[in-house]
Amino acid sequence: MGGTAGTVGGRAEQQDFRSRVRGTLLGVAVGDALGAPVDAADVEEIRQRCGAEGVVDLVPAYGRRGAVTHLTQLTLFTVDGLIRAQVRRDTGAWHPPTDLHRAYLRWAATQRDWGPDERRKEDGWLAREEWLYVRRDPTRTLLLGLGDDRMGTPDAPKNPGADGPEAAARSAPFGLLVGWEPQLVVQLALECATHTHGHPVACLAAGAYAAVVHGLARGDSLDGAVQHALALLAQRAGHEPVSDALQQALGAVRQGIPSPARVAGLAGAGTADGVLAAAVYCALVGEDVRHGLRLAVNQDGPSAPTAALAGGLLGALHGDTALPPAWLAELEGRPTILELADDFAMEMTQGPALHGPAASSPGWLARYPRA
Repeated sequence: MGGTAGTVGGRAEQQDFRSRVRGTLLGVAVGDALGAPVDAADVEEIRQRCGAEGVVDLVPAYGRRGAVTHLTQLTLFTVDGLIRAQVRRDTGAWHPPTDLHRAYLRWAATQRDWGPDERRKEDGWLAREEWLYVRRDPTRTLLLGLGDDRMGTPDAPKNPGADGPEAAARSAPFGLLVGWEPQLVVQLALECATHTHGHPVACLAAGAYAAVVHGLARGDSLDGAVQHALALLAQRAGHEPVSDALQQALGAVRQGIPSPARVAGLAGAGTADGVLAAAVYCALVGEDVRHGLRLAVNQDGPSAPTAALAGGLLGALHGDTALPPAWLAELEGRPTILELADDFAMEMTQGPALHGPAASSPGWLARYPRA
């Protein structure tokens, strides 16, 4: 795995980048929280529970409003793994898929343990956040994939038949590697998807989603970012299901007023390609972030992953200030998400000043240990 962290230019560019990083991570979490209470319900059930318009605001799940699922948890550990990969590069060790796998194993420990082990300083600060030590309906595929220390690879993936959207839903942070070439972003997301989801559709959907976020983080329009992702996909064997799904999403934009049936038709059986297509469609046709996320939730397909994917796209496109503040105010883990987002932005823009051969910040290395 090649690639460099890259740098973001002057102060205005750095501020814009931080806003997009915050927007992406908060967008994933807000979409996840909006869809979580009705994730297994069809649109009629949603309307029976929430009224004729369906979900229009945060609804309680897991005992509170604004609760997130394993999709947000894993997205945060993706960010943690990417920062750790950059820090570990100083040691001469440079294999980001390994660092991401270790980060996902730290998430898996939160699903087994009662709480953080303060003695394990090498785990870093995110693994000591007590609110993450809850099970929020992780799929059996995730738990099996991370149930031992063996790392999936493209040649020997974990769960080779798993084609669900969970790997894609944790892959937005790969797209925030704006200093990387797009094809390397796709490759990293694809390789890291194999840690839990080995089916080509799941892996390619994760790569395509990361590519779209990458384009948005660099300032592209959503349509332009999708078109670029399609060009990158075309270079990969077996891309047709994911490419076709994205083309259908683009075509659906021109088919009239958005409807739950159109979103559900794109989502199909809830495989990664369909959920990605539905999320892209909702982000494209939404009048604003609120409207796009409501479209993603109020449909027959899986609400939480569709809205999480759409939220990541809308946050990367518009930045954090476009997200509904009333939803952010109640979002579970918001302080942690913001802290991690700002750490990521600082690492990607100021990394050499935080760690390197000449000097290193002890505080930074305590947060993101090289071990």
